[in-house]
Amino acid sequence: MLVRTRLYRNGVLEKEGFPIEELSEHAPDRGNVVWLDLCRPSAAELIAVGSELGLHELAMEDALTDRQRPKVDVYDNHLFVTVYGVHMENGRLRPVEVNVFVTANALVTVRDSDAFDIDEVVRRWDTLSRLAGHGVTFLLHGLLDYVVDGQLDLVEELDAQAEALEESLYEGSPGDGRRLQRTMFDLRKNTTRVRKITMPMREVIGTLLHRDQDIVADPVMAPYYADVYDHVLRATEWVEGIREMLANVRETRLAQQGFRLDEIMKRITSWAAIIAVPTLITGFYGQNVPVPGTGQSWGLWASTVLVAITSVVLYSVFKKNDWL
Repeated sequence: MLVRTRLYRNGVLEKEGFPIEELSEHAPDRGNVVWLDLCRPSAAELIAVGSELGLHELAMEDALTDRQRPKVDVYDNHLFVTVYGVHMENGRLRPVEVNVFVTANALVTVRDSDAFDIDEVVRRWDTLSRLAGHGVTFLLHGLLDYVVDGQLDLVEELDAQAEALEESLYEGSPGDGRRLQRTMFDLRKNTTRVRKITMPMREVIGTLLHRDQDIVADPVMAPYYADVYDHVLRATEWVEGIREMLANVRETRLAQQGFRLDEIMKRITSWAAIIAVPTLITGFYGQNVPVPGTGQSWGLWASTVLVAITSVVLYSVFKKNDWL
């Protein structure tokens, strides 16, 4: 387990990197604000922390269970918040679950992976250190602000990919169809997963804003939470716009394939009609014209080679034009 700690007193950073064993000394003092970050803790380690802070057993059970829905659970003496940090890795969305326990004077973050950049959260706290006097409300805002901004940046990246995909419909060679379909599939899959993360965030931030919570009730910090909520709305609306764009791209692609199939069928039908006329005439009159090599073995081999070469040439032409 990786552990990071911080101690604020009267809005001033007093100590950081202290051992987790000192939590019992600092947490009971209401003048202190403690941050504890746990990365990949075991059940026993989390239970030990929970017993020190009086965390509910159901909240700790959720923290140890993967793939929770983004949410806010309200308990007697604390809140339990689940959010997801997001990033792209090799073209695929990699969400990182972050569970947060919020008490009157302590913030505990539990991460299932170090891919979540907790250092950036700390930098945001240091940048707005003038608000540190607002305690846990300040720390929770910095965390949520980083999470939502990361989601918004990812949505912007997906939007750029969708626009590039839309432009590529009328560019490139006919043989790029499979690559285009694969790109469309990956983009739709990533967008759907992002939507499952961003949509519930409206409820998370809305609960913190509008429900009467003594833990996060702070009129000074309310505008900062409202700003985070505005970013959440932008992200969700943007995701819906991307989904509509991808649906239009898919419909346009299907229409293009239908038009292209019609063009191919017209060409093949035209050539078939041209060939059918002499075939009809010669077949009606039963014409058998002697050809070179008739009655000789080399004639058989020559005609076989001619058929093979013609077949290969036709296959190559059809393949190049994406007819096969």
